[in-house]
Amino acid sequence: MNDEQAASGAMGPLAGIRVLDFTRVLSGPYCTALLADLGADVVKIESASGDDYRHIGPFRDGESALFQLVNRNKQSVVVDLKDAEGLALVIRLAARADVVVENFRPGVATRLGIDYAALAAANPGLIYASISGFGQTGPDRELPAFDLIAQAMSGLMAMTGEAAGPPTKVGESVGDLAAGLFCSWAVLAALYERSRTGVGRQLDVGMVDALVALLPTAVAQWMFGASPPGRSGNRHPLSTPFGAYAAADGHVVICVLNAQQFAGLARCMGRPGLADDPRYASDELRTRHEPELSALIRAWLMSQTVAGALGALQAAGVPASRIAEPSEVFASRQIQERGVLTTVRHSRLGMIPALEQPVHFAGLSRGHQRAAPGLDEHHDTVIARWLGAGSTP
Repeated sequence: MNDEQAASGAMGPLAGIRVLDFTRVLSGPYCTALLADLGADVVKIESASGDDYRHIGPFRDGESALFQLVNRNKQSVVVDLKDAEGLALVIRLAARADVVVENFRPGVATRLGIDYAALAAANPGLIYASISGFGQTGPDRELPAFDLIAQAMSGLMAMTGEAAGPPTKVGESVGDLAAGLFCSWAVLAALYERSRTGVGRQLDVGMVDALVALLPTAVAQWMFGASPPGRSGNRHPLSTPFGAYAAADGHVVICVLNAQQFAGLARCMGRPGLADDPRYASDELRTRHEPELSALIRAWLMSQTVAGALGALQAAGVPASRIAEPSEVFASRQIQERGVLTTVRHSRLGMIPALEQPVHFAGLSRGHQRAAPGLDEHHDTVIARWLGAGSTP
């Protein structure tokens, strides 16, 4: 690790990669957090009021939990992008950057003078990634987009919920998160390409595009016209039995995909003959006769506890689970062992929970997170490190 990497706290496969981060709220900050997790030197450019997520709860002593989680391992520099001196500063920083990520509405970066053409002119190796609701092109490009709008306009919301009920949002901001994840993936691909060509790349990521790319089951239903994609509640639209079923004291998730698993389920139900019933001879046929089969499963589970049913199903080799509450999952031995959640020392709050990126890199230890930065906390140190000790802010 060289002196610059040590100063920024960087370690990992992206150590030495400089990222200038103009993003706010969730999609962009999630992308750059993933890059920072892997050692990239991420400098977050903020307005005087800070990222909107600094002002969204839940709070402890004025610090936002959301901001902490998605801005870990970064450094904060306040710049007024509408001021000539502020613009000149970020242009100088961009000239030293490997990557720029922004999630302004299309056209805003150009009006500010920090679009790809402006920054790449002095830095042809720059990788410039833009995240927006609908991408940089198309008739919807200028529409404002939050996660709920992306879920609504991607088809995902129309597919979520009970068949007889209303469309339902997914319980997490998956539009933002999917766009951030795809953007980080694209940045890594562009960095590899640049290592061969020496030339950077402009990247355009749309939240709606990202969600549509995560709908292979719906696309499969649409592409051959067999059945229109729609809501199927907790049941898989193409496989049976594959869903959540009520037991005497809760719900059991059962996932059957082949004949061996179905035979195991039939034995657990005390109906081994179901495995030889021609109505249930294949996954497609079981789905065709889903109402009858689900009624038999529900009748069996009515007198079963969740624990009892799971014991029988798992002993029979049938994939099954209870439904865990999030707080239970976060405190579980499995998640603790995997290190997805860890702790970090915050200058004001002391030790607080922190998220880690989920991939285990052999030889790279976990648990070295740094807390999200205070507003403008690293202004002078970043300028000195990126631009030289004698540089003016």
